[in-house]
Amino acid sequence: MPERMKKELRVSAIREGTVIDHIPANKVFEVVDILKLREHDNIVSVATNLKSKKLGKKGIIKIGGRELTKKEVNEIAIIAPAATINIIRNYEVKNKSKVELPNRFENIIKCSNPKCITNNEEVKTLFYLITKKPLKVKCHYCERVIEGNEIKLK
Repeated sequence: MPERMKKELRVSAIREGTVIDHIPANKVFEVVDILKLREHDNIVSVATNLKSKKLGKKGIIKIGGRELTKKEVNEIAIIAPAATINIIRNYEVKNKSKVELPNRFENIIKCSNPKCITNNEEVKTLFYLITKKPLKVKCHYCERVIEGNEIKLK
C-alpha cells in the first residue's frame, strides 16, 4: 500500500483516568472483566492484537474517570505481569508504574484444593508468592502450591 494511503487510527485521549498498557493480547478481556468495565459509564477504549516488541501482540485499555485500587492492580499483575499503569490527569501522564507482584495475595486467588478451609467456610484466602517466573503461589492454610494457568482469581 502506498505510504500516502496509509492511515493511522488513533483512540481519543482521556482527560482523567487510567491507561493500562502491555497487556498480553490474550488477556485483555480478562482485565476488562476484573475491572467490571462493561458496567463503567465513562469512556472505555479497548485495543488488542497491537504489535509489541516485548510481547509480540499486546493490548491497551483506557478508562476514563477512574483510577485502580491496589487490589485491582494486584489482580492484573497475576495475569499481565508486564503491564504498566498510567494515571492520566488533564490529558497528561502524571504517574507511570509497572505492576508488581506482591509477596502476599489477600482474598484475590481462589485455592484449587477443594478441602481447603477457604472453600468450605467463610475465610478469606491468603497466598504467598514463591516465584515470579514461573508464577507460583502457596496457600497459607492448606499449603497447596499453585502455578501459572492453574491460578484462578476469586
